[in-house]
Amino acid sequence: MRKKPKRSSSSRGGWEVVYSGFVLILLCFFIMLSSFASIEEGRIGRFVKSFVNSVSILSGGLKFEPGPRVMRQSSDIVDKEDDLAQIYADIQSIRQQLRLKEKIDLDLSEKGLLVQISDTALFDAGVADLSMEAIPLMKEIARIVSNIPHPVRIEGHTDNIPIHTDRFPSNWELSTARAISVLRYLIEKEQIPSERLFAVGFGEYQPAFPNDTSEHRARNRRVEIVIDRQT
Repeated sequence: MRKKPKRSSSSRGGWEVVYSGFVLILLCFFIMLSSFASIEEGRIGRFVKSFVNSVSILSGGLKFEPGPRVMRQSSDIVDKEDDLAQIYADIQSIRQQLRLKEKIDLDLSEKGLLVQISDTALFDAGVADLSMEAIPLMKEIARIVSNIPHPVRIEGHTDNIPIHTDRFPSNWELSTARAISVLRYLIEKEQIPSERLFAVGFGEYQPAFPNDTSEHRARNRRVEIVIDRQT
């Protein structure tokens, strides 16, 4: 009797491999959730949302986003017990009311709350004096800052295009002058205690994006308001 040739393992269907990988990923997922049992709700939410967004089984296999952070925080995953969470929510509401959603970015981390404001929301091109259009936003920021005990750092940033004027020989002077303009407004117009504020200019040397396109350079021209956590 003639024997049937044995089927090689390579000829079998690949569904077992896919299924095993899926089960392994689920196992890792639940192990991580178990280890987070004592961690606050917001961090668990960030992990779950990051995991779902980063490992896309149904829409094309495994894919991971490069960079130091898988995803930025959003209002639905901010820790409700965090003392900066309400400030985060307030600024989100302000940028919607003032129609500045595209010009203000927020990031809440272990170090504090970072508010990135595009230079076009505060200044005209090449100048350091606050524009009239910036005043409603500045008043709202002053209201928030006046009601919290946290120290506040104001940072000026530019792109890498050199500036050479009598007032601003370089981007150092421009970025510093813009940070000081924001600081002076908060102190002189809104009576924020000066000991809680300080300003610094970084020029083009701490870009948020590579200065390789006009869009990225525009994103680098910004003022950052950093509300530090109290130690």
